[in-house]
Amino acid sequence: MATPVLLSPTTTPVPASFEQAGTVAVPGALAGLLPGRGLRRGGVVSVVGDVGLLLALGAGALESWCAVVGLPEVGLLAASGYGIDPGRLLLVDEPGRQWPEVVAALAGAVEVLVLRPAGPVAPQLAARLGAVLRRTGCVLLVAGAWPGAELRLSVRAGRWFGLGEGHGLLAGRQAEVVVEGRGAAARGRSGLLWLPDEHGVVRELTEAERAEAADWERTRGGALAPAAVGVGHGDRPGDAVGRGRLTAV
Repeated sequence: MATPVLLSPTTTPVPASFEQAGTVAVPGALAGLLPGRGLRRGGVVSVVGDVGLLLALGAGALESWCAVVGLPEVGLLAASGYGIDPGRLLLVDEPGRQWPEVVAALAGAVEVLVLRPAGPVAPQLAARLGAVLRRTGCVLLVAGAWPGAELRLSVRAGRWFGLGEGHGLLAGRQAEVVVEGRGAAARGRSGLLWLPDEHGVVRELTEAERAEAADWERTRGGALAPAAVGVGHGDRPGDAVGRGRLTAV
């Protein structure tokens, strides 16, 4: 279990206009990509290859508790950088083979649970935990594949700002987020947004920023660079979370 450290949130609140029963709010820039503009309570969302996107999805539950299970590389600084209140965050770094029991126990105590399973998830286990989630109303955000997940999110491409010519501090990231799934999400949606910007806010690009991004793509002769940057330290490659320092996740 990580040692708690109190940090002040660095992002602006989600707009108060989000008032749909049966859903958990997400930052406005992500809401436009999701069916119902939020996360269905009791549902499971799979996020492939981008822990920053996982944390951004969990940032909408401003007045509720959130838990992160099986991601020891995610600390309080990174979570608060995406808008999760560290005073309402539970961290279980290494649940081991007991992770299903940990998820079942926490599902009744938190509104959003972020999970990296210890290995492939059998459909029977996914079904049992799905019943627990539906009973408690907890939203499960999974790093990786999950049998029967209603939504699958990924970052197709992105670029970081602040590093300059190989040095400096990470300031923000523009990313193309892709949403696929069942039902209303079957056709798929994608959008370019800040994940997050230099102030830690997950938001849509302004018109001027969209024009600059389009010019940058034309001068580069193609789309944004691959999303995973693999910088920092640690034994699990992936994207960088947190700003002002390099932290591999």
